[in-house]
Amino acid sequence: MKEIKVPELAESITEGTIAEWLVSEGDSVEKGDPICELETDKVNVEVNADYSGVIAEFVKDEGDDVEVGEVIAKIDENGEAAGGSTESPADKEEPKAKEEEKNTEPKKEEAASNKATEPKKAGDKQKVVASPATRKRARELGIDLNDITPTDPLGRIRSEDVENAAKPKKADKKSKADNQAKASSSKEEFDKPVEREKMTRRRQTIANRLVEAQHTAAMLTTFNEVDMTAVMKLRSQRKDKFQEKHGIKLGFMSFFTKAVVSALKEFPYLNAEIQENEIVKKKFYDIGIAVSTDDGLVVPVVRDADRLDFAGIESQIADLGTKAKNKELQISDLQGGSFTITNGGIFGSLLSTPILNSPQVGILGMHTIQKRPVVMPDDSIEVRPMMYIALSYDHRIVDGKEAVQFLVRVKQLLEDPYDLLLEG
Repeated sequence: MKEIKVPELAESITEGTIAEWLVSEGDSVEKGDPICELETDKVNVEVNADYSGVIAEFVKDEGDDVEVGEVIAKIDENGEAAGGSTESPADKEEPKAKEEEKNTEPKKEEAASNKATEPKKAGDKQKVVASPATRKRARELGIDLNDITPTDPLGRIRSEDVENAAKPKKADKKSKADNQAKASSSKEEFDKPVEREKMTRRRQTIANRLVEAQHTAAMLTTFNEVDMTAVMKLRSQRKDKFQEKHGIKLGFMSFFTKAVVSALKEFPYLNAEIQENEIVKKKFYDIGIAVSTDDGLVVPVVRDADRLDFAGIESQIADLGTKAKNKELQISDLQGGSFTITNGGIFGSLLSTPILNSPQVGILGMHTIQKRPVVMPDDSIEVRPMMYIALSYDHRIVDGKEAVQFLVRVKQLLEDPYDLLLEG
């Protein structure tokens, strides 16, 4: 019997949660086949079989937290898959039963009847055969699988067995609730319906890091607004030729990435981080682009954005966005960003305060473009496409003056974007 353990994932990841078993007990697998999906605080990764054979036992269930090096399953290298010649527990008992009962058919029928109806003894902990989905449902309902008498003739516990076992408990809870309600009938407040949902590991990590960022950094936010007329005009003029040449659309994000990189070069403390009593100013420009997924926010990184042209930036952003939505991001896609851009405008946000992505000391928030009346230099009033932008920064190393000047510089570059095109 061989053990399958949680492999080394990355230097900063030491544990995860079993999100889904991709095989069942009794399945035949080859060395290298994926057997489960492991959810970490950054990405989901597949755990592969280290040996060829048959899945003999799941040591851990879906939803269980596991650490690197911990045993999660066992493989029988000499076993045969279910449906082959490998005998189930019920099959192994059958010859013995036949030997004892071969003389009288009525005895055989009586024994079979007794076996099907005989309740399990308290404390009798036999090996339970059940699918991961059934085990998960049992955990949700608070049912011990050892207390269930399976209806399957081979002894496998099915989901309907779990549901049936839960009915008495539900009835007891309802009866208890009714009694409590009667006892407190003079009160005006009653229990209200709620739904409890376990936080995923990634959501827990996001929550912890956001709270940590607020507790650690002296975070402030400064705001400004950008007239998007020039950018929108330029996109309209160039988008068809751009897509024809590069095979990708010209979006807003490349303009903002270019403007941010240019401004970071002028205000280097916003491209830094604090390590103990030192300020580490980074001489590279790896820009994190926040992407919302069904599992929460992730921030894949566009590497060396200062060396990329508009097409290169758009291509990397598109690739990372696709990988994020398909849950194909690797650990390396998320590590080492020096500054972050987040776009709440795609959801309709008009104004917000972005939270720092520690240990970074700056994050730029984009918002929805809204037409508003604007007073022009000649005092005339025009309707312009305007966007509020927000810069959250760590006041421990970035002064308010520097933060405001950085944001003003981003505004200037976006309102006259032709200089950005000359840069790439």
